[in-house]
Amino acid sequence: MTNPYQTVISFETAIAEYCGSKFAVAVESCTSALFLSLMYQKTHYIKTIRGQLPRIEIPSKTYPGVACSILHAGGKIIFENIDWQGEYEVGYGRGIWDAALKFKRGMYHGGLQCLSFHIKKNLPIGRGGMILTDDFEAVKWLRKARFDGRDPVPLQEDNFTMLGWNMYMQPDQAARGLQLLQALGDRELDDLEVEKQGYPDLSKFPIYQQ
Repeated sequence: MTNPYQTVISFETAIAEYCGSKFAVAVESCTSALFLSLMYQKTHYIKTIRGQLPRIEIPSKTYPGVACSILHAGGKIIFENIDWQGEYEVGYGRGIWDAALKFKRGMYHGGLQCLSFHIKKNLPIGRGGMILTDDFEAVKWLRKARFDGRDPVPLQEDNFTMLGWNMYMQPDQAARGLQLLQALGDRELDDLEVEKQGYPDLSKFPIYQQ
């Protein structure tokens, strides 16, 4: 029987080629992409200062899932009243990009760049996200982390060495992504307008001031 998850691998390969990165890691949403990227950075590179992680600056008007990802990853938020277009940088040591409103050929410029394939985005699968990167060590960790800490082998053959999360992209979503990507051809895509997303000012909500 053909492995249905090969479709996810094919979609990852196609997105990496389209965007210009060496690798791509498919997940269930851009929110999951950001969370896993933050956890990778936190566990591999960032030292605490007096037991506290560095604070992360983000635009006050953005999707709530961004703030949730930061807080769930153990971070603190500083909201800034700044305009942005297509993407902006987040992360304890920077190098993580919320690129939910950007999807263009050759867009990759380094770090961990997180994409959204929500129904209102430029590649509207309906649900799904992707992490673009050139870092193979990050790819190995992210692929295990998104899959409950598992390797891509039968469950009975696995050797569990890490705790992960259930954030894997399903094959049917990947198949739709491949179809839509093929339909795009060489068409140029513009960044989505922040103003049309209806993002609230998150700095006004006490829940994000943790």
